[in-house]
Amino acid sequence: MAAKKKKSETQEILLFGKWAMDGIEVQDSGLRRYISLKPVIAPHSGGRHEHHRFRKSQVSIVERFINKLMRGGRNTGKKLKITKGIMVAFEIIHLRTRTNPVEILVRAVENSAHQEETTRISYGGIVYHQAVDVAPQRRVDLSLQFLAQGIKKASFSTVKSFEECVAEELIAAANNDTRSFAIKRRQEKERIAMSAR
Repeated sequence: MAAKKKKSETQEILLFGKWAMDGIEVQDSGLRRYISLKPVIAPHSGGRHEHHRFRKSQVSIVERFINKLMRGGRNTGKKLKITKGIMVAFEIIHLRTRTNPVEILVRAVENSAHQEETTRISYGGIVYHQAVDVAPQRRVDLSLQFLAQGIKKASFSTVKSFEECVAEELIAAANNDTRSFAIKRRQEKERIAMSAR
């Protein structure tokens, strides 16, 4: 009995039974607290973070990405379907890059998170835009949103499968490639903010 306990305690927790999350480091120091890489087997927390402010930063980054992909359209609420697609996409990423796909996801989130945006300021009836810094939590949220929008746009009316579109978008964003929709959106937001300084 004691031997079985020791064996189960020493087993590593792997995402989907394949990918380790403990050896990955977030390089952007501003996002380190907001990208959770806590080891999980299945990225499904059941919404336990929902009623607590800022608790979503403790949810696994893979689950947050899956939740963003469920938004809007025909995949609303189909978490199991999206999770299976992400499993296949992670296999494709691993075959193409020979690296851990969770690390590719983290690099994609870091690269597509913009640091400046604009806000509207009204002064004497005149509205103008002012450049402001973006909060780290919002940077992660918008980065995941841009990635999800790019995947949705790429997979609509095309012969490529959803899994291939996920893999291509994540790899392009991780490499800081301008073919990625998320990287284009980040550059556009930062260019507008620079002109509004």
